[in-house]
Amino acid sequence: MRIVLLGAPGAGKGTQCKHVVARYGLLHLSSGDILRQQRAADTELGKKARSYMDSGVLVPDEIIVEMMAGAIKKTPEAGFILDGFPRTVNQAAELDKSLACSHQKIDAVLNLKIGDRIVARRMTGRRSCPQCGAVYHIENLKPKVEEICDNDGARLIQRPDDGPEVVANRLKTYHQQTEPVVDYYKNSNNSTVYDIDANKNADEVSTLLFEKLDALVKA
Repeated sequence: MRIVLLGAPGAGKGTQCKHVVARYGLLHLSSGDILRQQRAADTELGKKARSYMDSGVLVPDEIIVEMMAGAIKKTPEAGFILDGFPRTVNQAAELDKSLACSHQKIDAVLNLKIGDRIVARRMTGRRSCPQCGAVYHIENLKPKVEEICDNDGARLIQRPDDGPEVVANRLKTYHQQTEPVVDYYKNSNNSTVYDIDANKNADEVSTLLFEKLDALVKA
């Protein structure tokens, strides 16, 4: 299976990726991870990306697509799930062209649908341990002692990117740039798009995903 996982920040993409990978043996391809790997390995693409990253601007689509296309070529027979990519309609179109060159296509697009208010509550309520990286939530994943990490006793913090203004900006960017990718795939004859209600808890969302993917595997 070749799968794209889409959804707003805070929709639970990371959690659901882990569940899908564990159940179907797919390779999890995260654009952020691959970008950091290329940079650390000092590859030609990594060098090109570094100049943009260090200047604080977005890495151009052609570099991201080339990186992801290279990673896709190394995937096992079981397939892959893309996380954080494609982020724009242009990236989606270029990905389709790249896959078509090797007679492949995206089989399924899993679109995690969630309300902005729920996203804001999830993200602004997160607290992290600055020492071990453990993540908590002020409503549904509280530490044993308020504001203190269970593992090492460090005082929990709110990461800068979980602040209300940053979350609002990330949602705005998602609606402007990435949400149209869903329509791109819905208007394509090559891929099936499944809208998944991500307002539910993680286990319920996983059940919905598995229902769709189990049917795809059988088909």
